[in-house]
Parts: sequence; structure tokens; C-alpha cells
Amino acid sequence: RLRDCSLSEISCDSLASALRLRYCSLSETSCDSLASALRSNPSRLRELDLSQNQLQDSELKLLTHYFCFIHNRLPGSFLSTSHWEVVASAMTSNPSHLRELSLSENQSLTDAAVKLLSSAMMHPNCRLETLRLSHCSLSEISCDSLASALRSNPSHLRVLDLSENQLQDPGVKLLCGFLQDPLCKLETLSLAEISCDPLASALRSNPSHLRELDLSENQLQDPGLKLLCGFLQDPLCKLETLRYAISCDSLASALRSNPSHLRVLELSQNQLKDPGVNLLCGALQDPLCKLETLRSVRDDPVLSQV
Repeated sequence: RLRDCSLSEISCDSLASALRLRYCSLSETSCDSLASALRSNPSRLRELDLSQNQLQDSELKLLTHYFCFIHNRLPGSFLSTSHWEVVASAMTSNPSHLRELSLSENQSLTDAAVKLLSSAMMHPNCRLETLRLSHCSLSEISCDSLASALRSNPSHLRVLDLSENQLQDPGVKLLCGFLQDPLCKLETLSLAEISCDPLASALRSNPSHLRELDLSENQLQDPGLKLLCGFLQDPLCKLETLRYAISCDSLASALRSNPSHLRVLELSQNQLKDPGVNLLCGALQDPLCKLETLRSVRDDPVLSQV
């Protein structure tokens, strides 16, 4: 536990640009002291991490009133339903400065809470660039609210992390509507346990912006896998980092068609077999291949020769 007096000793001169107070059991007195320090120098802090604290409404209000909406990050903290109104209100009060919102591992992120946050994200001055909602048990209703917010303001978000959510096809299709928007500039996307069809279709319709795709928590099967590899073969595809679990055949074909952009290939969740590895190695031997990092589940003797 962080002592209350420790926070009262923070001065405007000592305040860092990043402040991480995870697992600190912050009290109302601590939050009041911290808010006072931040109020004395509101322009310096750029990252605040209060995750893994059981904050009460009164404690959260003390903090968000002063800075959750003017600095770059507000991670989640096992927030209760009543907290979300405070957070959404703060985001709406001054929406142009928040750049990263990390609310991962909040099982209290109900449909009503997502709707509140989505409404804040729809503000025309919202400039959110990174949104992390991994392990939040998002429902189809939540996906609908989130997709509406992203479609209404599609040009700023660069990172979307929805890993460790068991998204159903209807929810994935709603989110993919955002990916198809020509104004969408998303660069990093993480999804778990989905079918490939709606995602592959969305990526093919807008292939040039995505730089990192993490599907490592998926056991991808044909024909969805072939659809996804169709995106990789698109000459406009500029994907640099790919993480997923597949057989190698379709991937090898896609890499041979468009070998020059991929820099990181993560296959650590795969039990690679020699025939597939041989096909993959053929793509890696292409003189146009610019791959810099390759990770597999084991040190494959065939891969080691490439």
C-alpha cells in the first residue's frame, strides 16, 4: 500500500511525464493529494496508470475532475458501473487531449458502460488514437455501440486491441464496417476467436493502412484463411507484422505474391509440419522478401537453414 503522505510529497517540480500507481490500494486521502499535485502543474503529465486499484466513486471523481480528460492515458481500475458516467463525463468535457484509453480486464464494462464511452468518443473533437479493451467480455450490443462511435469519427484511431474477447460474427461484422470506411487509418488490430470472412472482406476493401495484425488467439481454418491471405496478396497491402495460428500453405502463397512489406512474422502458436515449413521457406528465400523477425513454436531445422 502506498502511504498517503507519499503522494502529498509530490511537487510540481518533481512530477514526471509518466506516473504509474498500479496495485497501490489508493485511499481517498491519497487521491486528494495526487489531484492537488496534478492541479498545480496540469500540463506536464502525459501518462497515468491507476490500474489494479479498487477506486471508489469519490476517489475517481477527485482525479478525473482535474486530469483524466487533459492527459494522454486513463487505464481501467476494476471500475464499477457508476464509475463509467464519471469517466465519460470527463472525456466529453475536454475530448481533444486524450490519446490513449486502456480499459482492459474490466469485467464491469457493461453494455451501458460501453454506450457511455462510445458517446464520448463520438464527440467531433475526440482525438483518441489508442483504444485497449482486451478481456472485457464485449457483447454484440457493446460492439454495436463501439462500431457506431468508430464510424462517426474514423480518421484518428490507430490502435484497436480487442484481444481475449470472444466476439461473435454479428459483433465482428459491426466492427468491420469501421474498417471498410475509406477514412479509417487504423494501423494495429488485435482480435481473438473470430471467423475470418467479415474481417478479410473489410481488410480487402481498405488494405493500405494496417501495419500490424494480431490473430494469434485464433485457430484459423479454411475458407476464411484463404480470404485473409487474399488481403495479404493485395498489392496495396502494407502489413509489416503478422501474428496468427495457421497452416503454412495459404500464408506461403500470399507471401510469394507480395513479399516486400512484411517485417515480423509470429507463428509461435503453431505446431508447424515439415511440408508447410518447406512451402514457407520457399517464400522466405525470395530475394524481395524483407522479413526481419520470425518466431515459431520450436527451432525448426528447416527454418534454421533459411
